[in-house]
Amino acid sequence: MRTAVEISLYPLDSDFIPAIKSFIDRLNTYPELEVTTNAMSTQIAGEHHRLFEILAKETASTFGEPGRKVFVMKVLGGGETHDP
Repeated sequence: MRTAVEISLYPLDSDFIPAIKSFIDRLNTYPELEVTTNAMSTQIAGEHHRLFEILAKETASTFGEPGRKVFVMKVLGGGETHDP
């Protein structure tokens, strides 16, 4: 099943850009994900199970960095599987 997630990261720090850039850069290392970024959020699409494995790993990595952060996510599911 194909799933899409719209995700926004809000580092609770005045120097917020490095944390956001690092998170997006890491997401872009996974060829199985479609990653689209705009000024407000990042959209990630892929196979449901793998997408959430990656989000679990990369959100944990972000939370492991210094400072507090908030992720806001919207999840769209139910799409058919298809080859990219």
